[in-house]
Amino acid sequence: MSGKRRLGIGLIGTGFMGKAHALGFTIAARVFDLPFELDLVSVADVTQEGAEAARGRLGFRKATADWRELLTDPEIDIIDITTPNLLHKEMALAAFAHGKHVYCEKPMAPTVADCAEMVAAAEKAGVVTQVGFNYLKNPLIFLASDIIESGEIGEIRSFRGIHAEDFMADESVPWGWRLDPRSGGGALADIGSHMIACMRHLVGPIRSVLAETVIHIPQRPVARGATATRTVEVDDVTRAFVRFESGASGSFEASWIATGRKMQHDFEIYGSKGSIVFTQERLNEIRVYYAGDDIRSRGFRTIWAGPEHPPYGAFCVAPGHQIGFNELKAIEANEFLEAIAKGSKTSTDFREGYEVQKVLSATYHSARTNEWVEIG
Repeated sequence: MSGKRRLGIGLIGTGFMGKAHALGFTIAARVFDLPFELDLVSVADVTQEGAEAARGRLGFRKATADWRELLTDPEIDIIDITTPNLLHKEMALAAFAHGKHVYCEKPMAPTVADCAEMVAAAEKAGVVTQVGFNYLKNPLIFLASDIIESGEIGEIRSFRGIHAEDFMADESVPWGWRLDPRSGGGALADIGSHMIACMRHLVGPIRSVLAETVIHIPQRPVARGATATRTVEVDDVTRAFVRFESGASGSFEASWIATGRKMQHDFEIYGSKGSIVFTQERLNEIRVYYAGDDIRSRGFRTIWAGPEHPPYGAFCVAPGHQIGFNELKAIEANEFLEAIAKGSKTSTDFREGYEVQKVLSATYHSARTNEWVEIG
């Protein structure tokens, strides 16, 4: 026995993100010197059969069809929420009422008011929170942040970003919870929130936005193969210009109908002395340009991830061998657990999720009014 305190985890939701979170905790326990012994206590799903299947598949000890059972389980310290967005608020508030720490997928909640209520409840309960912005946990994003903060590429002048996938490009994909306007939006809320978090992380707070939203597929089948359809009210594509509080400007796009794109989370950052270019589809490399290089060999240099870019070395001792999506979740889980041990905050806590939601809300408001909107 290690002598470390046991920390119990209860997972609500067993789909793609539920599995990613479970793997994140499992991997973190193998590669980091965690402050706790992790215990995957219980998993909740909409049916007992689904929960039992996930229990065996993901390595939990217990399973239930009632997520509220996790709240009163004395063995559980963390409630991990990977359900549809509309359910996040109720589950998080209930967890805080029972003194549980909360790890929640993005977007944090459908509205700014919901997020504000969740932040207030978390801070009153004195618990640690984390929102699932795991793309920010890439060792090379840490490097990009260090380069920017050190002044190596000078004053940041502009940012250009895009998050594009094609999981909704097929018109036969049926209407589902992602298309429910009560969930807070479409492509912008679902995947564009990652790019907003990225902009805030690398360039700083956003002052104002000017946006447009587009619905390219206005009707969806009510079910797979059905002839009956339901009207789509949320965006397939959102584009926006942004002004940062630092004086920098930029733009970003979110699309879930970008045919052929599986995971495009790309950005270009231009400074007075250099620039940085990154694409998530090649997440183990980043390109940097320094204007001060010898003119005969000046150009973008490619930097490959390696042990010199923490915490890459926790996964592999050899550079260029690459880490992936689940490793980013493990890095995120490690940050969350370290914050619990120290009684500190994570870099992507509920307050940061609230700030991201304020930008989301302003972006949708701008698209409706066709005007620049301040982030208020």
